[in-house]
Amino acid sequence: MLRAFSTAATGMDAQQMMVDTIANNLANVNTNGYKRTQVNFQDLLYIKLQEAGREISSGITAPSGLEIGSGVKTASTTRVFTQGEFQGTGNELDCAIQGDGFFQVTLPNGEYRYTRDGAFQKNSEGSIVNASGHEISPGFSIPDEAMSIDISLDGTVTIDTPSGVQALGQIELYRFSNNGGLSSEGGNLYKETEASGTATAGIAGENGYGTILAQYLEKGNVQMVNELVNLITAQRAYEINSRSIRVGDEMLRELNQLVR
Repeated sequence: MLRAFSTAATGMDAQQMMVDTIANNLANVNTNGYKRTQVNFQDLLYIKLQEAGREISSGITAPSGLEIGSGVKTASTTRVFTQGEFQGTGNELDCAIQGDGFFQVTLPNGEYRYTRDGAFQKNSEGSIVNASGHEISPGFSIPDEAMSIDISLDGTVTIDTPSGVQALGQIELYRFSNNGGLSSEGGNLYKETEASGTATAGIAGENGYGTILAQYLEKGNVQMVNELVNLITAQRAYEINSRSIRVGDEMLRELNQLVR
C-alpha cells in the first residue's frame, strides 16, 4: 500500500510542474517573440512481479507479464517555436520575423544571444539596440541627419537624408539545427548550446530563412484557451492523485481495524 503513496506523490509533483509551466506561459501571453513551453513526462521504472513469456506449464508460455509502475517523472520542457501573431506598431525600427530565424545581439562581454523580439530602438550613439540596450549584430549606426528609416523584407536598412537615399547595411538572421536545444536566458534571449547546434547566418527570404516585416512585432504564440484547458486538466489530475493517497490511507485504516 505504501507503494501507492509514493506513486501518487510523483503524479502530484508532475502536475505541479505542469501548473508552474502553464502559469509562466500565461504570464508571457503579451511578451514579444515569446514561445510557449510544454512539459514532457515519462513513466518510471516498473516492478516486474512476473515476466512475460514465462512457462506456465509444459509447452505453454504466458502471453503477458505482471508489472507495477512506480509513477511519473518530468523528462524535459520543450519550447514550441510556432509563429506568433503580428501586431503593427508604426515604429520604423520594429521588426518581426515571418518564418524561421533569430536576430543576433551582442552582450557587453562580447558574447552573442539570439531573440525573436524585434522591438529595436536607437541609442545615444545611433546604434540599433534591443530593449535591454544590447546592440544588434552585425551592427550599424543611424546618422542624425536621417529623416526616415526603411527596412526591407531581406533586412536591408536604408535611410532618407537631405542628400538622398543611403544604404546602411543589412540585418542578418540566424538559424539552428535544433531550436528546442536553445537555452532560455530571460530578457527574450536564447543562448546557443551543444544541443541546438551552431548558429548559421543567412539573408532573410533566402534558403529557408524567414522574411523581416518592418513596423511589426511578433507577439507570443500562447493560446489562452488551450492553456486554460491544460490548467484544468492538470488540476484535476492533481486532485485524482491526491485521492489515490486518501484511498490508500482509508484501506490501511480498515486493515488496522481488522487487526484490532
